[in-house]
Amino acid sequence: MNIGFDAKRVFLNNTGLGNYSRDTIRVLSHFFPENKYFLFTPKEHQKNNVSFLNGSENTVTRTPKSFIDRFFTSYWRSKRVVKYMVADNIDLFHGLSHEIPLGIEKTDIKTVVSIHDLIFIRYPQLFRSLDRKIYYKKFKSACDRSDKIIAVSKQTKQDVIEFFGIPEEKIDVVYQGCNEVFHHEVPDKTKRAVQIKYNLPEEYILSVGRIEERKNLLTILKTLLELPHQKLVVIGSGKRYKMECIRFIEKHDLSDRVLFLTGIETEEMAAVYQNAQMLIYPSIFEGFGIPILEALFSKTPVISTKQGCFFEAGGPYTKYIDPLSVHEMKEAVLEIQHSIDLQNTMVSKGFEYAQNFTDHKIASSLFQVYNTLLDD
Repeated sequence: MNIGFDAKRVFLNNTGLGNYSRDTIRVLSHFFPENKYFLFTPKEHQKNNVSFLNGSENTVTRTPKSFIDRFFTSYWRSKRVVKYMVADNIDLFHGLSHEIPLGIEKTDIKTVVSIHDLIFIRYPQLFRSLDRKIYYKKFKSACDRSDKIIAVSKQTKQDVIEFFGIPEEKIDVVYQGCNEVFHHEVPDKTKRAVQIKYNLPEEYILSVGRIEERKNLLTILKTLLELPHQKLVVIGSGKRYKMECIRFIEKHDLSDRVLFLTGIETEEMAAVYQNAQMLIYPSIFEGFGIPILEALFSKTPVISTKQGCFFEAGGPYTKYIDPLSVHEMKEAVLEIQHSIDLQNTMVSKGFEYAQNFTDHKIASSLFQVYNTLLDD
């Protein structure tokens, strides 16, 4: 079988959608090596992120050939790429991030699109008006024209049904996994080296994710005021909201208790997770919540949000709170810190729950969707 992917974010995105795209291709090419995987991308960058492609015999990268296509890469990706797929005899195309190219529905190529979330509809105040209109048109068009939709959580599936009017039977839930580096114990020597390199505290709470209003870092910082000896490590980049958080830190003299890390390698992130006392992930809304899964595989207790998709990612042994409640967050932190038995249960049972999201299970679920389409 020849399977094509919209691989722009495989090469050009370091965060959530890029990680999903890379992990999808990595697990499929590993567990189903008999197929050929075509990665259609306007450019190839960030080679370090795609080391799993090195020496791979069943993956092929396709970029624009003509001068016009190389110059108008957006148009190539949204429409012209279909001609490349036909030439490569693609059987099935998977749009990994909310889009499929225009005109592909007029070919014999079967299509799947992954929808991660519809946050721009649920929380319009977090997005510019023009961006909301563009997202709505793109996402709705992809859902209407694709043969099958993959939602990354039951929450996202319900949103696609509610906001786009898509029939339930057209949507399959296939959960995300996380990078395999989080699945393994990091050697103590490596953990210590990372601790020294980044000047990590001996004990700290961890926050991971882009620093934006929806991720709710400010509530963690407010809780820090109620925990006078607690240290916090934040992995993530941001702009306006990050500056708001920095101003709060400076105003309340928290600079010596909060450490920001950016540009950290994935292997180093695994060590930071495993060194942490716990992860706090009080996002207001997500499509799934990969940092929760990374923490569970890292055997690190998790505090997250009561509503939405978070229970799907965290399972029954994550501690759930009102994400805007400083009191609930503080009590959850103290409860975990003061009970070795609770820590051990959250670690062991959380790791056990994480086995629902192993590479093999994710790959098998994806391929089942593909096979169903091709059999039809």
